[in-house]
Amino acid sequence: MSPTLLLDLDGTLIDSVPDIVAAVNRLAATRGFRPFDRADVTPMVGDGTRTLLERVFAARGAGFDAAVEEPYIADYTAHSADKTKPFPGVIETMQRFADSGWKLAVCTNKPVSAAHAVLAALGLAPFLSAIGGGDSFAARKPDPRHVLGTLELAGGSVDAAVMVGDHHNDVRSSTAAGLPCIFAAWGYGPLSMAEGAAAVAERFADLPGIAEGLLGVRQRTG
Repeated sequence: MSPTLLLDLDGTLIDSVPDIVAAVNRLAATRGFRPFDRADVTPMVGDGTRTLLERVFAARGAGFDAAVEEPYIADYTAHSADKTKPFPGVIETMQRFADSGWKLAVCTNKPVSAAHAVLAALGLAPFLSAIGGGDSFAARKPDPRHVLGTLELAGGSVDAAVMVGDHHNDVRSSTAAGLPCIFAAWGYGPLSMAEGAAAVAERFADLPGIAEGLLGVRQRTG
């Protein structure tokens, strides 16, 4: 069976914070909130849209209004690739994985509609065997069922798969699912979130060597 690389999206494959900040500020304007900047929003990313919005309201001392979630998702999705870019080396490295026979899949807490939209707009969708969004299954990261569900969609197996992510949700969910996790040091999460990861990568281009090494160790000790 082909090896599978599961990839987190925001902060791992793509720098999406500029468009998230813009969408948050469009919402903030409708509520009379002070604008947010990148430093405000970056720590709010990684736990799904509902949690992001709850944090936005809490940061301005307001009670959360669940009615904003659906229009926020629609607005963000329509503008999800305005300023968002893949991190350096992403396209070339994904091609390298594909040429080496790896399957690639995205496992993200972002709504799956928004994930599909931004991945298609940035030309990354053709590399992927599956996209598991935050609303694709009954559970989402840090629940390991999200990882396992995405892996199943991609046609992969636990004993031949590696996860990559920049958040403790990625480390916790993949480890609980039985997959080694490579922590993406270029992403949004502080290095303290790497606790429990099998390895730390400084650049996206470093992933092939690290992932192949991790699978080699598993096969030798399995």
